[in-house]
Amino acid sequence: MLARNATRSLLYRRGLLCARPRTYATAARERVRLVEVGPRDGLQNESAVIPPQVKAELVNRLTKAGMDIIESGSFVSPKWVPQMAGTADVLKLMERHKGMHYPVLVPNMKGLELLLDLLSKQPKSEVPYTDEIAVFTAATDAFSKANTNCTIAESLERLSAVAKRATAEGLRVRGYVSVVIDCPYSGKVDPVKVKDVSQALLDMGCYEVSLGDTVGTGNPTTVRTLLHTVIGGSSGIPASKLAGHFHDTYGMAVANIFTALEHGVRTFDSAVGGLGGCPYSPGATGNVATEDVLYALRGSQYEAPADLEAIAEVGTWISKALKRPNASRVGRALEARRAREKLEKERENDGGAAEAISAKL
Repeated sequence: MLARNATRSLLYRRGLLCARPRTYATAARERVRLVEVGPRDGLQNESAVIPPQVKAELVNRLTKAGMDIIESGSFVSPKWVPQMAGTADVLKLMERHKGMHYPVLVPNMKGLELLLDLLSKQPKSEVPYTDEIAVFTAATDAFSKANTNCTIAESLERLSAVAKRATAEGLRVRGYVSVVIDCPYSGKVDPVKVKDVSQALLDMGCYEVSLGDTVGTGNPTTVRTLLHTVIGGSSGIPASKLAGHFHDTYGMAVANIFTALEHGVRTFDSAVGGLGGCPYSPGATGNVATEDVLYALRGSQYEAPADLEAIAEVGTWISKALKRPNASRVGRALEARRAREKLEKERENDGGAAEAISAKL
């Protein structure tokens, strides 16, 4: 046995015997959850009136493209956010599937009661219109007053009652904190305040809190500082309870997502076609595009739901339907590629026809 091993070793060194190829175990990719907010947060800042049929079609197309959590509307007063009128119709028109979530934004008890009344009238044999609501507050009093006409403390008191009632009715509750980096009215935001508000939302029953860079001024440095404060320390909030919501005003959203990934955050909000903005944050552009996030994750240790090509086609469709440019860089690139491939195919077909005619002459 020893002699045979010595002989094989000598042959290896002389290059007369090839070593067996090494095999490596493929590491499992970590799952990243994407909450598609295009049909709600993405459309709320549009100037044109969008029919419920178009909103429902957007949800349907996103579903077929592989998104499994789609924020589908908001039970807010149409007086304040006209684009969210008709959410009940959207929920009735869109195709719903078991195992998927279609959360809706609920700002107060009146909004929750409207939703509960709608659910009570739905046939029990159907997939529920929704099984989840989202509630929102802010990290500054100035933004909270501009958005909901109340202070942070007052908003938390209102939302506590909403969350308690929703939970009792069997609904999941997710929380949003706006302006976690900068506030358009009061400037830099204290990360400690963000942590306190986030903890208050978790304490009232939210299963997760999404941290919103509403203005879109965050960069990896400011996001790192924020998360170090919110997650760090003995009283830190577990990263598994947090999500990232990054607007792409300065083109930093994807970089901010990777910074959050380094800190253990695994859930992010995104909008197809980079739809969005905020009525109460002047100058803020849309949410990070779902297409851009999916492309950025390619080849990494992370995987996310949905098919990039299919999502990009949805982004092209809704952008054209809204008569607005596609805000997704990846979406525009893929759209240009599809147009180029179509042109090349048409040229090939035309060339083939020309050759066939020439052959007969």
